[in-house]
Amino acid sequence: MKIAVLRHLAAPALALAVVAALPPARPHQAQATPGYAPGLAPVSVSYGLPTGSTVKGQFLSYNDFHGAIDPPAGSGAVVNGVPAGGVEYLATYLKKLRAEAAGEGRSTITVGAGDLIGASPLVSAAFHDEPTIELMNEIGLQVSSVGNHEFDEGVDELIRMQRGGCHPVDGCQDGDGFGGAKFSYLAANTINKKTGLPILPPIDIKFVGGVPVGFVGLTLEGTAGIVNPAGIKNVRFADEIETANKWGKVLKAFGVKAQVLLVHEGGQQNASATVPVPGISDCTNFTGPIVDIVKGLNPEFGVVASGHTHRFYSCTLPNSAGTSVVTSAGTNGQLITDIDYTLDRRTGRFAAVTAKNVLVANGVADGNGGWLKDAAGTYVKNPDLVDAKAKKVADKYRTAVAPIANRVVGSITGDIVRAAGANGESPLGDVIADAQLAYTRANGAQIALMNPGGIRADFDAENSAGGEPNGQVTYGETFTVQPFNNLVVTQTFTGAQLKNVLEQQFTGFGGQTSQKILQVSAGLTYTWTSTAASGAKVSGLALNGTPIDPAATYRVTTNDFLANGGDGFTNLTAGTDRTTAPGFDIDALVAYLGAGAPVAPGTADRITRTA
Repeated sequence: MKIAVLRHLAAPALALAVVAALPPARPHQAQATPGYAPGLAPVSVSYGLPTGSTVKGQFLSYNDFHGAIDPPAGSGAVVNGVPAGGVEYLATYLKKLRAEAAGEGRSTITVGAGDLIGASPLVSAAFHDEPTIELMNEIGLQVSSVGNHEFDEGVDELIRMQRGGCHPVDGCQDGDGFGGAKFSYLAANTINKKTGLPILPPIDIKFVGGVPVGFVGLTLEGTAGIVNPAGIKNVRFADEIETANKWGKVLKAFGVKAQVLLVHEGGQQNASATVPVPGISDCTNFTGPIVDIVKGLNPEFGVVASGHTHRFYSCTLPNSAGTSVVTSAGTNGQLITDIDYTLDRRTGRFAAVTAKNVLVANGVADGNGGWLKDAAGTYVKNPDLVDAKAKKVADKYRTAVAPIANRVVGSITGDIVRAAGANGESPLGDVIADAQLAYTRANGAQIALMNPGGIRADFDAENSAGGEPNGQVTYGETFTVQPFNNLVVTQTFTGAQLKNVLEQQFTGFGGQTSQKILQVSAGLTYTWTSTAASGAKVSGLALNGTPIDPAATYRVTTNDFLANGGDGFTNLTAGTDRTTAPGFDIDALVAYLGAGAPVAPGTADRITRTA
C-alpha cells in the first residue's frame, strides 16, 4: 500500500515529509570492471559479492525516438555503416531480446529516456503524435521519462498523451479514439508553479523476482530554454541532481534500494587517434552534462539511461559514492540498450550490471560485407525482420497520411544540408531563412532569422519516398525538415536591438548558456570574432551592403518559438508591432520551394567568422 501510493500525484506531499526525516545515505562503493575491446563487448560493473541469493533481470532502453515510425532515410539511414531503424524492426528486436532473456530466466522491463514524441515526421505529427504513443504501447514500453520535445505542444497536450482523449481542436482524426499511453510517463522535475507538485508521477516501481526496482524520470533542467515558452508558462524545471536524489531517498525509505534514473540529458563520445570511429557500445573520450549529473547522484542509482544528445554510448561513471552504468541508444529507434543486471535479494541492491547497445538493423546483407541497395540507391529492407503487429498499426497511419505526404510541392537542384560550416551557417539554413523572408514581405519584413535546432533533416535530392523523380520534394519530406508547426511572426527592432539579438548567439551574453548561430536571410551580413569579449563579438552588421543604423528600425521575421524567447534568445522578446503570418513555418518553406525554378543550396557565406 505504501509503495502504491507513491505512483499517484497526491504522493509528493507525503513523500517530501518522509525525505525531511531521512538520515544521509550510507555510501555503497562499487568497483568498475576493467575495460573492453571497443564496440565488441559490453561495459560492466560489479558491486561486490552478493550476500544472499540473487535474481537476474534485463532492462531494454531506447531514447529520442521522435516519432520515427518509418526507417530513417538519407544520411541518417545508417549507424556506423549499418542501415537501421523503423518501428516494425524495433519491435522485432525488442521481442528477440526479451525472448533471449526469458530463456535465461531473466524478466524484462522496457524503458525510455524521453523525446519519444515531438520533432516527428508527418506520419506521426499529422495526428499529434498519437500514432507514436499507440506504437509504444504495442511494442511494450513500460516506463519513460519525459524529454524537452514532449512539451512541443505544451503541458496540457503532454498530459493528454498520458491520459488519452481526443485532441481539443482536431478531435480524434483516425476515427477510433485515443486511449493514451499504457506506459508511465515520469516527470519528477517538471513542477506545477501553483501546486508545487510534479505534473505527472515522479517515480515508478516494478518488482523483479519479488525485489523492488525503482525508477525516477526527469527531463533536463534547461528544457524551458529550448521549447516554446507559451506552452510551459505554468511549470518550472528543477535541478536534475537535487530532484533525482530527493525521489531516490523516497524510494529508499520504502525499501527500494535498486534504482534507475531515466534522464533526458546526456553526453557524447569523442573520436581519438586510436579510435577514429567509436563503436556503438564505447565510451571514448566521453564528455557532456551527464558526467556532472551522475557525479552528484546517490549511490543507489546503479543504472542511468540517458538521452537528448542523440549519441550512442555505454559508460561507467562515478556517482557520489560509487559507480553508475550510463547508457544512451542514439536516436530514431536505431539502437536498443540491452542492460543485464543481478539483484542481491538480501540487500535489495544491484550486485552487477552489464550494458551494451544493439543495432536495429533493417537491411539485407549483400554478401560482401555491405548492404543491398535498389536502383534508386535506397537500402533494401529485410521483410523477415518486420513485426506484423507493429506494421499493422503503422500502416494505418501511413495510409491515412499518404495523400498529403506524397504531394510534390517543389524541386531542388541537389542535396541541401543542415550541417554548418565554421561560421555557423548552413546551406539549408540560408534556404529556410530566405523562405520566411519571402513569406512575410507583405508584413514589411526586411530580415529573417532561423534557429538551427529547428532544422531537423537534410533535403536529399535522390530520396523518393513517394516514388517521385529525383530532385522533386514532397510535403512529407519538407515536414521532416521543419516539423514544429511554429507560427511565423514579424516584429520591429532598432538596429541596436538587432545587434544585441546577434550578440546573444554566444555563451555568456544575456544569459545565453550555449552558442547558437542563427541562420540569416539574404542581404544581411556580419562578422563575428570568437576571441572578442562577450557583447562585442559582432561587427560589420549590414543590410544589402548598407551598415545597420543603431537608431533606425527594421522589420525582422522569426518563428514564434524564437520570438517568445526560445533557445535563450530573450532579446527577441523586445520586438514591437508583432504581426503573425497566415499558416505555419512549414507553409513558408512549401511556398518557397514551389515558387518557380528549382531551389539551389544556399551559399552559406552571409556570416563571416574571424579568430
